[in-house]
Amino acid sequence: MIIGRYERHPDAMPKEDPTWRFASGASAVIEGSILHIVDQAGNQGFGYASATPHMGSIPKALEAELDYLQPHVIECDADQIETILAQLDRAIRGAPQAKAAIDCALHDLLARRLGVPLYQLFGGKVRDRVPVLRILAIKTPAEMAAQAQKLCDEGYRYLKIKVEGDVAEDVARVTAIRKQVGPETHLTIDANQSYSAKDAIAAITRMSEHGIDLVEQPVPAEDIEGLSLVTRTVPVTIEADEAAGSLAEIYRLVTERACDAVSLKIPKLGGLRNTVSAARICEQAGVTYRLGAAVGPRLLAGHALHLACALPGVSYACELGEFARLLDDRFEGLEVENGELRVPDVAGSGVTWKGPRKAA
Repeated sequence: MIIGRYERHPDAMPKEDPTWRFASGASAVIEGSILHIVDQAGNQGFGYASATPHMGSIPKALEAELDYLQPHVIECDADQIETILAQLDRAIRGAPQAKAAIDCALHDLLARRLGVPLYQLFGGKVRDRVPVLRILAIKTPAEMAAQAQKLCDEGYRYLKIKVEGDVAEDVARVTAIRKQVGPETHLTIDANQSYSAKDAIAAITRMSEHGIDLVEQPVPAEDIEGLSLVTRTVPVTIEADEAAGSLAEIYRLVTERACDAVSLKIPKLGGLRNTVSAARICEQAGVTYRLGAAVGPRLLAGHALHLACALPGVSYACELGEFARLLDDRFEGLEVENGELRVPDVAGSGVTWKGPRKAA
Protein backbone atom coordinates (compact mmCIF):
# COMPACT_ATOMS: atom_id res chain seq x y z
CA MET A 1 0.00 0.00 0.00
CA ILE A 2 1.34 3.40 -1.01
CA ILE A 3 1.63 6.15 1.62
CA GLY A 4 -0.52 9.04 0.44
CA ARG A 5 -0.48 11.37 3.46
CA TYR A 6 2.29 12.41 5.85
CA GLU A 7 1.24 15.05 8.35
CA ARG A 8 2.93 16.33 11.49
CA HIS A 9 1.02 18.03 14.28
CA PRO A 10 2.92 20.02 16.94
CA ASP A 11 2.01 18.75 20.38
CA ALA A 12 2.42 20.46 23.75
CA MET A 13 1.30 18.81 26.99
CA PRO A 14 1.39 20.91 30.19
CA LYS A 15 2.71 19.17 33.27
CA GLU A 16 0.24 18.73 36.12
CA ASP A 17 3.03 20.08 38.35
CA PRO A 18 4.70 22.99 36.50
CA THR A 19 7.61 22.97 39.01
CA TRP A 20 8.55 19.36 38.10
CA ARG A 21 12.30 19.15 37.56
CA PHE A 22 15.24 16.77 37.40
CA ALA A 23 19.02 17.22 37.47
CA SER A 24 19.31 18.03 33.76
CA GLY A 25 16.64 20.72 33.63
CA ALA A 26 13.04 21.77 34.09
CA SER A 27 10.12 22.83 31.96
CA ALA A 28 6.41 23.30 32.51
CA VAL A 29 5.44 21.68 29.19
CA ILE A 30 6.38 18.51 27.30
CA GLU A 31 6.77 19.32 23.59
CA GLY A 32 6.89 17.13 20.52
CA SER A 33 5.13 16.31 17.27
CA ILE A 34 2.53 13.70 16.35
CA LEU A 35 3.17 12.11 12.98
CA HIS A 36 0.10 10.85 11.11
CA ILE A 37 0.57 8.76 7.98
CA VAL A 38 -2.19 7.28 5.82
CA ASP A 39 -1.92 4.86 2.92
CA GLN A 40 -4.08 5.03 -0.20
CA ALA A 41 -6.49 2.45 1.21
CA GLY A 42 -7.13 4.63 4.27
CA ASN A 43 -5.04 2.67 6.78
CA GLN A 44 -3.54 4.97 9.41
CA GLY A 45 -0.37 4.94 11.51
CA PHE A 46 0.78 7.25 14.29
CA GLY A 47 4.18 8.06 15.76
CA TYR A 48 5.39 10.53 18.35
CA ALA A 49 8.54 12.62 17.95
CA SER A 50 9.82 13.76 21.31
CA ALA A 51 11.46 17.20 21.50
CA THR A 52 13.84 16.41 24.34
CA PRO A 53 16.77 18.82 24.66
CA HIS A 54 18.91 16.56 26.85
CA MET A 55 18.57 13.89 24.15
CA GLY A 56 19.51 16.38 21.44
CA SER A 57 16.22 17.67 20.04
CA ILE A 58 14.26 20.92 20.34
CA PRO A 59 10.84 21.64 18.75
CA LYS A 60 11.94 23.76 15.77
CA ALA A 61 14.77 21.40 14.86
CA LEU A 62 12.47 18.42 15.22
CA GLU A 63 9.87 19.96 12.92
CA ALA A 64 12.56 20.74 10.34
CA GLU A 65 13.84 17.15 10.48
CA LEU A 66 10.35 15.70 10.02
CA ASP A 67 9.72 18.00 7.06
CA TYR A 68 13.09 17.15 5.53
CA LEU A 69 12.39 13.43 5.77
CA GLN A 70 8.87 13.61 4.30
CA PRO A 71 9.97 13.04 0.65
CA HIS A 72 11.64 9.79 1.73
CA VAL A 73 8.35 8.44 3.10
CA ILE A 74 5.50 9.84 1.02
CA GLU A 75 4.53 7.72 -2.03
CA CYS A 76 6.58 4.78 -0.70
CA ASP A 77 5.17 1.30 -0.14
CA ALA A 78 4.15 1.29 3.53
CA ASP A 79 4.96 -2.42 3.84
CA GLN A 80 8.60 -1.83 2.93
CA ILE A 81 9.60 -0.59 6.37
CA GLU A 82 13.26 -1.65 6.17
CA THR A 83 13.68 0.08 2.81
CA ILE A 84 12.13 3.32 4.06
CA LEU A 85 14.20 3.37 7.25
CA ALA A 86 17.38 2.75 5.27
CA GLN A 87 16.46 5.73 3.06
CA LEU A 88 16.07 7.89 6.16
CA ASP A 89 19.54 6.93 7.38
CA ARG A 90 21.03 7.80 4.01
CA ALA A 91 19.15 11.11 3.92
CA ILE A 92 20.33 12.45 7.27
CA ARG A 93 22.74 11.44 9.98
CA GLY A 94 21.31 11.34 13.50
CA ALA A 95 17.81 12.79 14.01
CA PRO A 96 16.75 9.80 16.13
CA GLN A 97 13.57 11.37 17.52
CA ALA A 98 12.25 12.25 14.07
CA LYS A 99 13.19 8.82 12.72
CA ALA A 100 11.55 7.18 15.73
CA ALA A 101 8.23 8.85 14.92
CA ILE A 102 8.40 7.59 11.34
CA ASP A 103 9.46 4.09 12.40
CA CYS A 104 6.64 3.85 14.96
CA ALA A 105 4.04 5.20 12.54
CA LEU A 106 5.07 2.67 9.88
CA HIS A 107 4.86 -0.26 12.29
CA ASP A 108 1.57 1.06 13.69
CA LEU A 109 0.09 1.34 10.19
CA LEU A 110 1.20 -2.18 9.24
CA ALA A 111 -0.26 -3.69 12.42
CA ARG A 112 -3.55 -1.84 11.90
CA ARG A 113 -3.72 -2.94 8.25
CA LEU A 114 -3.10 -6.55 9.23
CA GLY A 115 -5.60 -6.28 12.08
CA VAL A 116 -3.10 -7.45 14.73
CA PRO A 117 -1.70 -5.94 17.92
CA LEU A 118 1.66 -4.24 17.43
CA TYR A 119 3.47 -6.85 19.52
CA GLN A 120 2.72 -9.48 16.86
CA LEU A 121 5.19 -7.75 14.53
CA PHE A 122 7.94 -8.54 17.05
CA GLY A 123 7.26 -12.22 17.57
CA GLY A 124 4.18 -12.12 19.78
CA LYS A 125 3.83 -11.36 23.46
CA VAL A 126 5.71 -13.16 26.23
CA ARG A 127 3.71 -11.33 28.92
CA ASP A 128 0.43 -9.43 28.90
CA ARG A 129 1.26 -6.72 31.43
CA VAL A 130 4.19 -4.88 32.96
CA PRO A 131 4.58 -3.09 36.30
CA VAL A 132 5.00 0.66 35.98
CA LEU A 133 7.85 2.61 37.56
CA ARG A 134 6.75 6.16 38.40
CA ILE A 135 9.19 9.05 38.72
CA LEU A 136 9.54 11.41 41.69
CA ALA A 137 10.71 14.90 40.72
CA ILE A 138 13.42 16.69 42.70
CA LYS A 139 11.99 18.46 45.71
CA THR A 140 12.74 18.54 49.43
CA PRO A 141 12.98 15.15 51.16
CA ALA A 142 9.63 15.73 52.91
CA GLU A 143 7.88 16.76 49.69
CA MET A 144 9.23 13.77 47.81
CA ALA A 145 8.20 11.42 50.61
CA ALA A 146 4.66 12.81 50.48
CA GLN A 147 4.48 12.36 46.71
CA ALA A 148 5.83 8.82 47.06
CA GLN A 149 3.05 7.99 49.49
CA LYS A 150 0.46 9.42 47.12
CA LEU A 151 1.69 7.18 44.30
CA CYS A 152 1.74 4.14 46.58
CA ASP A 153 -1.85 4.91 47.57
CA GLU A 154 -2.71 4.85 43.85
CA GLY A 155 -1.33 1.31 43.58
CA TYR A 156 2.23 1.86 42.36
CA ARG A 157 4.93 -0.36 43.90
CA TYR A 158 7.93 0.85 41.90
CA LEU A 159 9.27 4.40 42.30
CA LYS A 160 12.23 6.22 40.76
CA ILE A 161 13.83 8.96 42.86
CA LYS A 162 15.40 11.83 40.97
CA VAL A 163 18.56 13.18 42.64
CA GLU A 164 20.92 15.99 41.69
CA GLY A 165 24.47 15.35 42.92
CA ASP A 166 24.45 16.64 46.51
CA VAL A 167 25.36 13.47 48.39
CA ALA A 168 23.98 14.43 51.80
CA GLU A 169 20.73 15.88 50.44
CA ASP A 170 20.20 12.99 48.04
CA VAL A 171 20.72 10.42 50.80
CA ALA A 172 18.24 12.38 52.92
CA ARG A 173 15.70 12.09 50.08
CA VAL A 174 16.09 8.32 49.89
CA THR A 175 15.95 8.00 53.68
CA ALA A 176 12.74 10.02 53.95
CA ILE A 177 11.03 8.14 51.11
CA ARG A 178 11.93 4.71 52.44
CA LYS A 179 10.72 5.66 55.90
CA GLN A 180 7.43 6.89 54.43
CA VAL A 181 6.60 4.02 52.07
CA GLY A 182 7.97 1.10 54.09
CA PRO A 183 10.06 -1.89 53.00
CA GLU A 184 7.79 -3.38 50.34
CA THR A 185 8.02 -0.59 47.74
CA HIS A 186 10.79 -0.94 45.15
CA LEU A 187 13.04 2.13 44.91
CA THR A 188 15.42 3.14 42.15
CA ILE A 189 17.62 6.23 41.79
CA ASP A 190 18.24 8.44 38.77
CA ALA A 191 21.12 10.92 39.01
CA ASN A 192 20.97 12.08 35.37
CA GLN A 193 24.80 12.30 35.21
CA SER A 194 25.06 14.56 38.27
CA TYR A 195 27.80 12.76 40.27
CA SER A 196 31.51 12.31 39.90
CA ALA A 197 32.50 8.66 40.16
CA LYS A 198 33.76 9.07 43.75
CA ASP A 199 30.64 10.93 44.89
CA ALA A 200 28.46 8.33 43.17
CA ILE A 201 30.18 5.54 45.06
CA ALA A 202 29.78 7.41 48.36
CA ALA A 203 26.11 8.23 47.74
CA ILE A 204 25.10 4.79 46.46
CA THR A 205 26.89 3.01 49.30
CA ARG A 206 24.89 5.02 51.83
CA MET A 207 21.64 4.72 49.86
CA SER A 208 22.02 0.95 49.61
CA GLU A 209 21.39 0.70 53.35
CA HIS A 210 17.79 1.70 52.58
CA GLY A 211 17.25 -1.03 49.99
CA ILE A 212 17.45 0.32 46.44
CA ASP A 213 17.19 -1.86 43.34
CA LEU A 214 19.25 0.11 40.82
CA VAL A 215 20.87 3.46 40.07
CA GLU A 216 20.50 5.04 36.64
CA GLN A 217 23.29 7.02 34.98
CA PRO A 218 25.19 8.23 38.06
CA VAL A 219 28.05 9.89 36.13
CA PRO A 220 28.37 11.95 32.91
CA ALA A 221 27.54 10.02 29.75
CA GLU A 222 31.02 10.40 28.30
CA ASP A 223 32.73 9.09 31.46
CA ILE A 224 32.64 5.39 30.59
CA GLU A 225 35.63 4.70 32.82
CA GLY A 226 33.86 6.35 35.74
CA LEU A 227 30.67 4.40 35.03
CA SER A 228 32.67 1.18 34.96
CA LEU A 229 34.36 2.06 38.26
CA VAL A 230 31.02 2.68 39.95
CA THR A 231 29.61 -0.54 38.50
CA ARG A 232 32.51 -2.60 39.83
CA THR A 233 32.51 -0.94 43.25
CA VAL A 234 28.96 -0.66 44.57
CA PRO A 235 26.60 -3.52 45.54
CA VAL A 236 23.68 -2.08 43.53
CA THR A 237 22.75 -2.58 39.86
CA ILE A 238 24.08 0.32 37.76
CA GLU A 239 22.08 1.23 34.67
CA ALA A 240 23.18 3.30 31.67
CA ASP A 241 20.77 5.80 30.12
CA GLU A 242 22.29 8.94 28.62
CA ALA A 243 25.43 6.90 27.86
CA ALA A 244 23.26 4.46 25.87
CA GLY A 245 22.13 6.80 23.12
CA SER A 246 22.81 4.58 20.10
CA LEU A 247 23.39 0.96 19.15
CA ALA A 248 27.12 1.63 18.91
CA GLU A 249 27.21 3.11 22.40
CA ILE A 250 25.22 0.21 23.83
CA TYR A 251 27.55 -2.28 22.13
CA ARG A 252 30.54 -0.60 23.75
CA LEU A 253 28.90 -0.46 27.18
CA VAL A 254 27.99 -4.12 27.27
CA THR A 255 31.18 -5.48 25.71
CA GLU A 256 33.28 -3.48 28.17
CA ARG A 257 30.98 -4.45 31.07
CA ALA A 258 30.73 -0.78 32.00
CA CYS A 259 27.21 -1.22 33.43
CA ASP A 260 24.90 -3.91 34.72
CA ALA A 261 21.77 -2.79 32.86
CA VAL A 262 20.59 -0.49 30.07
CA SER A 263 17.54 1.78 29.85
CA LEU A 264 16.12 1.51 26.33
CA LYS A 265 14.15 4.47 24.99
CA ILE A 266 12.44 4.38 21.61
CA PRO A 267 12.87 8.11 20.79
CA LYS A 268 16.54 8.09 21.78
CA LEU A 269 17.37 4.99 19.73
CA GLY A 270 15.46 6.03 16.62
CA GLY A 271 12.45 3.73 16.73
CA LEU A 272 11.10 0.27 17.45
CA ARG A 273 13.46 -1.55 15.08
CA ASN A 274 16.61 -0.16 16.71
CA THR A 275 15.21 -0.72 20.20
CA VAL A 276 14.72 -4.41 19.40
CA SER A 277 18.29 -4.54 18.08
CA ALA A 278 19.56 -2.93 21.29
CA ALA A 279 17.68 -5.50 23.35
CA ARG A 280 19.28 -8.35 21.40
CA ILE A 281 22.74 -6.88 21.95
CA CYS A 282 22.08 -6.73 25.68
CA GLU A 283 20.72 -10.28 25.73
CA GLN A 284 23.80 -11.69 24.03
CA ALA A 285 26.05 -9.91 26.53
CA GLY A 286 24.02 -11.02 29.54
CA VAL A 287 23.14 -7.43 30.45
CA THR A 288 19.62 -6.69 31.63
CA TYR A 289 17.42 -4.02 30.07
CA ARG A 290 13.99 -2.44 30.36
CA LEU A 291 11.96 0.28 28.66
CA GLY A 292 12.94 3.66 30.13
CA ALA A 293 10.99 6.87 30.58
CA ALA A 294 8.35 7.35 27.86
CA VAL A 295 7.45 10.95 28.65
CA GLY A 296 4.75 12.08 26.27
CA PRO A 297 1.27 11.03 25.17
CA ARG A 298 -0.29 7.60 25.60
CA LEU A 299 0.77 6.90 22.03
CA LEU A 300 4.45 6.83 23.04
CA ALA A 301 3.72 4.67 26.08
CA GLY A 302 1.61 2.34 23.95
CA HIS A 303 4.41 1.66 21.48
CA ALA A 304 6.85 1.00 24.34
CA LEU A 305 4.34 -1.23 26.13
CA HIS A 306 4.00 -3.52 23.12
CA LEU A 307 7.78 -3.91 22.99
CA ALA A 308 7.98 -4.49 26.74
CA CYS A 309 5.49 -7.33 26.35
CA ALA A 310 7.30 -8.82 23.33
CA LEU A 311 10.90 -8.71 24.57
CA PRO A 312 11.77 -11.66 26.84
CA GLY A 313 14.64 -9.87 28.58
CA VAL A 314 12.48 -7.22 30.24
CA SER A 315 12.57 -8.27 33.88
CA TYR A 316 11.90 -5.06 35.80
CA ALA A 317 9.29 -2.32 35.96
CA CYS A 318 9.20 0.06 32.98
CA GLU A 319 8.63 3.83 32.97
CA LEU A 320 5.50 3.86 30.84
CA GLY A 321 3.03 5.70 33.06
CA GLU A 322 4.30 9.28 32.93
CA PHE A 323 1.36 10.33 30.76
CA ALA A 324 -0.59 10.32 34.04
CA ARG A 325 1.15 13.54 35.12
CA LEU A 326 0.59 15.32 31.81
CA LEU A 327 -2.49 17.24 30.70
CA ASP A 328 -4.42 17.42 27.41
CA ASP A 329 -3.34 14.10 25.92
CA ARG A 330 -4.59 13.74 22.33
CA PHE A 331 -4.68 9.95 22.67
CA GLU A 332 -6.84 7.70 24.81
CA GLY A 333 -7.28 4.00 25.48
CA LEU A 334 -4.43 3.25 27.89
CA GLU A 335 -4.69 3.48 31.68
CA VAL A 336 -2.61 2.21 34.60
CA GLU A 337 -4.47 -0.21 36.86
CA ASN A 338 -3.05 -1.25 40.24
CA GLY A 339 0.38 -0.04 39.21
CA GLU A 340 0.46 -2.04 35.97
CA LEU A 341 -0.25 -1.59 32.28
CA ARG A 342 -1.96 -4.37 30.33
CA VAL A 343 -1.10 -4.54 26.64
CA PRO A 344 -4.18 -3.95 24.44
CA ASP A 345 -5.20 -6.92 22.29
CA VAL A 346 -6.50 -4.75 19.45
CA ALA A 347 -5.04 -3.75 16.11
CA GLY A 348 -2.04 -1.42 16.22
CA SER A 349 -0.81 0.27 19.35
CA GLY A 350 -4.23 0.15 21.00
CA VAL A 351 -4.66 3.91 21.50
CA THR A 352 -7.09 6.21 19.71
CA TRP A 353 -6.33 9.68 18.37
CA LYS A 354 -8.75 12.45 19.33
CA GLY A 355 -7.59 14.54 16.40
CA PRO A 356 -5.24 17.54 16.14
CA ARG A 357 -5.38 20.37 18.63
CA LYS A 358 -7.60 23.29 17.78
CA ALA A 359 -5.75 26.42 16.80
CA ALA A 360 -5.61 29.05 19.53
